[in-house]
Amino acid sequence: MLIAGAHGIISLSIPLEEGRDQKKLIRDIKIDNRQPWQKQHWRSIISCYNHSPWFEYYREDLSGLYETSFEFLLDWNLACFDWTAKILAWPVGVSFTESYVEEYDSAQWLDLRNKILPKNYKNFEPTRYRQVFEERTGFFPNLSILDLLCCEGKRAGYFLQ
Repeated sequence: MLIAGAHGIISLSIPLEEGRDQKKLIRDIKIDNRQPWQKQHWRSIISCYNHSPWFEYYREDLSGLYETSFEFLLDWNLACFDWTAKILAWPVGVSFTESYVEEYDSAQWLDLRNKILPKNYKNFEPTRYRQVFEERTGFFPNLSILDLLCCEGKRAGYFLQ
């Protein structure tokens, strides 16, 4: 997750038990909870967004995510996805396959696999909104949805259309 700090972009990553280049199903990737990553992430989030217009509105629910222990990365990702969809009031359903399907029928499914990846996320034209430290650091495009939510609140959905 990339967030905007007072001195630039801060990258928050979750430590994994076997490192980041694992060749296994995402449902089997375990978080290394021996490291205090949740506490470190939460402190960074508070430091970056405590004075943003909407942080206080989301603070309690968001802190619940960081106080809950997750064994698997997929469980953390789904909890964050569910929280975000709830905040944005998006009636989005998630389903899982039992086996890998190389291509889906585009008339029946919206397949977003490999659409937004660390290697190509900068290819998307950013929508500008007012960021917390923008006067000091300039605008940072393509940050986490958390940045948009803390800065724009319920209007965030309009920026994503």
